[in-house]
Amino acid sequence: MASERRSKTRTAHHAETTPDDKAPWGDLEMTVPTDRDHASVVALVECALVELTHETVGAVFISRQVGRSTRTQYVAADDVGEQFQKRHFDDRLGWHETTVPRRTVRDELITQLTRSPSTPAKRSGEGAASEPDTFVVKPVRELRTP
Repeated sequence: MASERRSKTRTAHHAETTPDDKAPWGDLEMTVPTDRDHASVVALVECALVELTHETVGAVFISRQVGRSTRTQYVAADDVGEQFQKRHFDDRLGWHETTVPRRTVRDELITQLTRSPSTPAKRSGEGAASEPDTFVVKPVRELRTP
């Protein structure tokens, strides 16, 4: 009962402090590499997965390397959040779409968001990218598609 009361209080407080023009998930954005600890990254990913299931939003991870860019989008494919549509775009290969389970999305996002700063450069064998990798949650209508 006490936890129920706290939950209602938090919900009421959140409703009071969130402006009508700003969605509660609107600040889910992060650049990679990050100084967040692993537990914080896991919490962010879990929060994003909940929002993907309950709102009309998608998660996007953009990886930039010298001369190359990839974009991976995740959108809930069902109402219970167990299946997600994964759309992957590579400058060289174009778009590829598949359906993946929640666990795969969770693991992929955690891996992408906990990469070290040298990972993209090592993978490409070139210098560091001009812009950092980014992760963001935004409305599905704003996602870039083929």
